[in-house]
Amino acid sequence: MSTYGPLEDAVEAIGDDSAVGRFSFQAESEWEDALKSTTTIDEFDQAGETVRTREFTVQGDEPAEILGERTAPNAVELLLGALGSCLTVGYAANAAAMGIELDELRFEMAGDVDLRGFLGISEDVRPGYESIDCTVFVDADASEEALATLRERVEATSPLLDILTTEVPLETHLVVE
Repeated sequence: MSTYGPLEDAVEAIGDDSAVGRFSFQAESEWEDALKSTTTIDEFDQAGETVRTREFTVQGDEPAEILGERTAPNAVELLLGALGSCLTVGYAANAAAMGIELDELRFEMAGDVDLRGFLGISEDVRPGYESIDCTVFVDADASEEALATLRERVEATSPLLDILTTEVPLETHLVVE
């Protein structure tokens, strides 16, 4: 099933009115107990209008080895999952636009974290991923050259690749209740 028709319509609408392409996404995370949290996602804004869809919840926890109960993935694992999801969308949409029919598409991601940074044991160690490795497995009716072009297009336009590889301004605000 091709996704290009609706995608082509969206591209045209955003090209005609750039405001249609302006989105603001939100998520709310709440501590449950121990090292567990629940994140709720239930709306976003498009062109200044709130769009309510269905509510999603994502659980978070830590492995027992770092005082969690392993009832859910931890945040750095969820980041890998989000990256895989974003890349899946990018490959599928760009393949459709390029006329490439995908038979199979899979991503394997891995990253190394040194907890000395997170735990404040060493200022010389960053608290997050030192690096992330992503392997793309694709089976498609296209030449290696076309698939290389597909990869280049995805890597140039992926929101999460951009977020992970480019500094994004972040403000935190503390509200004492």
